[in-house]
Amino acid sequence: MNLVHKVYAYITHGTRLLVFDHVDFPDEAPQVPGGTRHEGELPDEAVLREAREETGLEKLRLKAFLGEIDFTWDGADAVYRRRFYHLVCEEEPPERWRHYEEDPSDGSPAPILFELYWIDLPNVSVELASGHDAFLNSLLPG
Repeated sequence: MNLVHKVYAYITHGTRLLVFDHVDFPDEAPQVPGGTRHEGELPDEAVLREAREETGLEKLRLKAFLGEIDFTWDGADAVYRRRFYHLVCEEEPPERWRHYEEDPSDGSPAPILFELYWIDLPNVSVELASGHDAFLNSLLPG
């Protein structure tokens, strides 16, 4: 089996978490920004790059590495080693906006349109895409 290195960003602004929907795939669950690490790229660099590419936000600070988990799907020919990070948005972001990903790491044809928005962290009320909530509890108080 192939091993694919992925990085995911829990981007917070105050007590809110940034998530997005795929505009062209409305049946998919909300996701957090993330993608595939490039060959030779350090994980910390990869998560910042992916977060900026998928959100358009520039003033992001890496706060913490939260953990790593291997993820597979039935019938998949790869193991996805997912590393999760906490990033802090250090600019005043919009409440909701659209942004095009110009260089999708999954090989999808570009561009991909994302609808980004904030959800309240203490009371997360949406179900995230498969496995995207793996370390979400690390951000919750208590």
